[in-house]
Amino acid sequence: MPRRDTSAFETVRKQAITALNRLRKDIRSAESELNELRKQEQQLAAISGEAGTAAAKNGGPATGGRTDWRAVLEQLPKRFTASDVRSVRGVGDKRSGEIFAAITRWIDSGLVKRKERGVYERAA
Repeated sequence: MPRRDTSAFETVRKQAITALNRLRKDIRSAESELNELRKQEQQLAAISGEAGTAAAKNGGPATGGRTDWRAVLEQLPKRFTASDVRSVRGVGDKRSGEIFAAITRWIDSGLVKRKERGVYERAA
């Protein structure tokens, strides 16, 4: 009886890898199509004079884009608290965890110093 070079496990593993690669390709394709549809939605909303997107009207995020946290930092006073960050336009709907993560990144990058509990200061 000839000996097999691959075990049943290896055969299943190779099939799983093939299926996973196919699935990843399908996901990229669907994301690309979704991005194109979002662009079309924005264009139609601009043409129609509609304020915001359909996502914003349905309770979703208004922009769908990322927050520019450096721009948020520039809008803050020299000394600020987390509630000051939340008062910046476009940040009010963020979870507190996202706000504190941004503050931590600012501290780690040297843009902000912690003065006391809950009080931060922009570096000069």
